[in-house]
Amino acid sequence: QVQLVESGGGLVQAGGSLRLSCAASGRTFSNYAMGWFRQTPGKEREFVAAINWSGGSTKTGDSVKGRFTISRDAAKNTVYLQMNSLKPEDTAIYYCAASRARYYTTGSASEYDYWGQGTQVTVSS
Repeated sequence: QVQLVESGGGLVQAGGSLRLSCAASGRTFSNYAMGWFRQTPGKEREFVAAINWSGGSTKTGDSVKGRFTISRDAAKNTVYLQMNSLKPEDTAIYYCAASRARYYTTGSASEYDYWGQGTQVTVSS
């Protein structure tokens, strides 16, 4: 079992930046690939970014490419999502997830085994 706790969400103006953190506990952090997804009411969960177990491979969703960056710190058992040039359409609940398929950077939510509770990000225009 892996426990994931997100933090760093909040209210920001368009064009601003936020950094989300996801602290993992319970199992060896390097056993998992990590991902970020987001969801708004009435919509399906959308892939944002993923990173493999070592941090050597990343993947970013088309809607955030060039603006968002995923990274991980093995010493802190934490994965980050740096979000720059935020837009109102980035407003959503952001979820951190862990996948046992640690060598891959999948964008499919069904490939992830553990999920955090989410953190709200609101971008005002």
